[in-house]
Amino acid sequence: MRLDVVLKPSDLRPEYLQGRAVVVFDVLRATTTMTAALAAGVGEIRIFDTIQAALAGAGDVVGGVVDRQRPLLCGEVNCLPPPGFDLGNSPGVFDYQSHRGRTLLMATTNGTRAIVAARGAEMLLVGALVNAQTVARVLARSAKDITLLCAGTAGAIAIEDILGAGAVIAALADCTSVEALSDTPVLARYLFQAKAGDLAGALAQGRGGKNVLAAGLPEDIAYAARLNVIDVVGRVYEGPLRVTSI
Repeated sequence: MRLDVVLKPSDLRPEYLQGRAVVVFDVLRATTTMTAALAAGVGEIRIFDTIQAALAGAGDVVGGVVDRQRPLLCGEVNCLPPPGFDLGNSPGVFDYQSHRGRTLLMATTNGTRAIVAARGAEMLLVGALVNAQTVARVLARSAKDITLLCAGTAGAIAIEDILGAGAVIAALADCTSVEALSDTPVLARYLFQAKAGDLAGALAQGRGGKNVLAAGLPEDIAYAARLNVIDVVGRVYEGPLRVTSI
């Protein structure tokens, strides 16, 4: 198996997708939130690249809704819930009693857009620190070459996403043999190993973390920094673009 890391969606090229297993990381916070939602029993998460598209999609959902419950709009603008949305982008809000079987319509500044950018991959997963080990096991079973795609922040690289990629690379090394196609996976693994003792501190130091703290959401950083606490992986499917548990 061969592996590379793409530091932001604008660097994505067709060869990073074709025939590969691709994992999207938006550790603060979209892919962490998706993983938490699936772990709480959410049935599916429909992915939109803009708030307007998610609002329009709310009128189009006719199937996949349990007990006739309407879909929940979930997302953020400047880290906070947009007007008219049911939920923001905080992973800690989900619980089994309230959200089991529900459908989410999700749009965020970075994470959902990165998923849309990678939709041509043969296998497309969502990853985070909270499920890094489980993601690694799924990748090892797939036996496909791998691209780890970092969503970044406002078009720039984000330390938290590189840490997420590094955590998966470190976990992969424990279960299979992987060849790095560039120095970027090596750097991601080194960064993770250097910061593994204080992941919350590392997340808080980045631009994305500072934005989350400025929005008054320190608990989101604490949640996203928990390593290997969720044994769930979301896979992205087409028609419509949606995430469900493997």
